[in-house]
Amino acid sequence: MESSSDQFLEFHPIHGSNMRLDYTGTQATRVESFANGLCFSKQPLKPGEIFLIEIEEKELGWCGHLRVGLTAHDPAGMDAVPEYSLPDMMALGDSWIFAITRNHNKVPDEVAAEPGGGEAEAGEAAEGEGGRRLGGRVPGAGGEEEAAALARVAALTRQLEANSGPKSFFVDTHLHIEDFRIPLEKLVGRSRPGRFSHILDDLYKSNALPPTARRSRIGVLYVPRGGGRADMHIVINGEDMGASAKGLPADRPLYAVVDVFAATKTVRIVQVEYGFSSLQTLCRKTIQKHIVHRMALDWLELPEALKHYCKYE
Repeated sequence: MESSSDQFLEFHPIHGSNMRLDYTGTQATRVESFANGLCFSKQPLKPGEIFLIEIEEKELGWCGHLRVGLTAHDPAGMDAVPEYSLPDMMALGDSWIFAITRNHNKVPDEVAAEPGGGEAEAGEAAEGEGGRRLGGRVPGAGGEEEAAALARVAALTRQLEANSGPKSFFVDTHLHIEDFRIPLEKLVGRSRPGRFSHILDDLYKSNALPPTARRSRIGVLYVPRGGGRADMHIVINGEDMGASAKGLPADRPLYAVVDVFAATKTVRIVQVEYGFSSLQTLCRKTIQKHIVHRMALDWLELPEALKHYCKYE
């Protein structure tokens, strides 16, 4: 199923006291301190619609990073915007928010969050997922479990070896999450063109950089699961991190939450094209399939304007 959206995504005019929006409503900057940085989507998200942001600016001297999630609270109906997403926003209930890290924001398949969410449930799920290491021996486990763990290690090793060769520039066109297809080219962060951009771009595409690195792209969406419930997914540089929370009320409006916290200073909304690609986008994809990296465009006999477009400049 192709995700669809006919709305231009913006930040809600209701936000934390330390936040400032630009004139387009798509860039949010925390102007002082490290807290009071909550922002929300202006409109509720549709099923499968991703709210995608890029980290534009960092601020040294603070501990902690970006937090994202969903809430069933209409920002316009809040008496006051909470100072923090964790734990203040979560304490209101009907909110599902995570600090962005790579490994612990996934709920195990056998664990389903209770409707309404909560810091305790999210923390327990995070600890349960993060407390096991691939290939590690589980106390009390039998030979079958150990063999299964070793098999998973072998499969992962084969996958890494298969992916170690050179790749063309964005061969895959969509990210698949359940029945939804999201155009991949907008989901992955890119460096500013420069001497080492070819190295940095490969790190963004392989999602090897820290998820809160500058110019990383982080998105949140929900996927209906039937029975009026949904799963929340977090996407980091084009990689689906899996279901971060389960049991969200799919029959209620769900707004994206972005907490521009501590070391993260400025974020920008990235608009995602759904449906049929424009002719410009199709031309760019065709050119990119035949080059190793976007900086190789400089050696092609193409109009400068087209080169800039293909480099996302």
